[in-house]
Amino acid sequence: MSIKKALITGITGQDGSYLADFLLSKGYEVHGIIRRSSSFNRQRLEHLYVDPRDPHARLFLHYGDLSDSEAMSHILYNIKPDEVYNLGAQSHVRVSFDMPEYTANTTALGLTRLLEIARRSNQKIRIYQASSSEMFGSTPPPQSENTTFSPRSPYACAKLYAYWMVKNYREGYNLFASNGILFNHESPRRGETFVTRKITYSISRILTGKDQFLYLGNLDAKRDWGYAPEYVEAMWRILQQDCADDFVIGTGESHSVREFLEQAFAYTDLNVETYVKIDPAYFRPTEVEVLIADPRKAEKQLGWKPKIKFNDLVKIMVDADMRAGGLEPLGEGDRILDKKFPGRFWTAD
Repeated sequence: MSIKKALITGITGQDGSYLADFLLSKGYEVHGIIRRSSSFNRQRLEHLYVDPRDPHARLFLHYGDLSDSEAMSHILYNIKPDEVYNLGAQSHVRVSFDMPEYTANTTALGLTRLLEIARRSNQKIRIYQASSSEMFGSTPPPQSENTTFSPRSPYACAKLYAYWMVKNYREGYNLFASNGILFNHESPRRGETFVTRKITYSISRILTGKDQFLYLGNLDAKRDWGYAPEYVEAMWRILQQDCADDFVIGTGESHSVREFLEQAFAYTDLNVETYVKIDPAYFRPTEVEVLIADPRKAEKQLGWKPKIKFNDLVKIMVDADMRAGGLEPLGEGDRILDKKFPGRFWTAD
């Protein structure tokens, strides 16, 4: 039996690194696309990386960019992957207001390039597109696969373009292409500029005396937050279906940024009023107030249901950042993972 090959764009990001973990544990040969840089950007993959000359290596990295059709064609034609997971994008919502053209080029047109390359290759490639709950925007919750979209940022608009291109290529060319409409999913591998990780990372820096204050924007926005390693399993399950389809992935619960902040600070006995300040620069020109997933289709058809909910997620992330900062973690986050994921393939940091 031949080994399945998977290609991951955005492999150096939070989701890409967890997905690489997961697919390697399933016996896949994993290929990832990375952008050329003067410095290495594979910190999240260091525990997986093996010199490609090693006969046992099953993780391979290739230089490329979603804005470069020729490079992407070369990679796909040479690897001939069974599955492609398009996770690469300019994925920061607030930054998309400052860089709308770049966001559209990578997030929207990047996916279009992949679809067209796959169509012309005549290979039976299964494609997963990382769609986003931000596409629902101002539409009242809960949001399901049948909910009307109302994007409120350049990022959401770009993701919505990509979402419809997936459906168009699926219906027009019989391409196996699926959308995973993932609601917010976090972890210790989340970038420090995203609000959840910014909070837990800042707690570590405050406790070690490196920072005096944490600056945040809108504390009242509500999101459906889950644990990223579980969500990458949902991505894989989506591509194992008999037919391509679209799925909402989330917990079905919603909590505000303020709740995350207060719980994280209370967990470490810090006072929010003492250390947190509001900076108008972090407010978006147009805000998404409430996102809550209706994940019943995923539960029924994929057999997927999250184990880690909001309270557990906060503790896991705080413990990991305390450890990374040289502090003694409180340990409850680690105990949660050990209890709910015995023999887990991913690490907490």
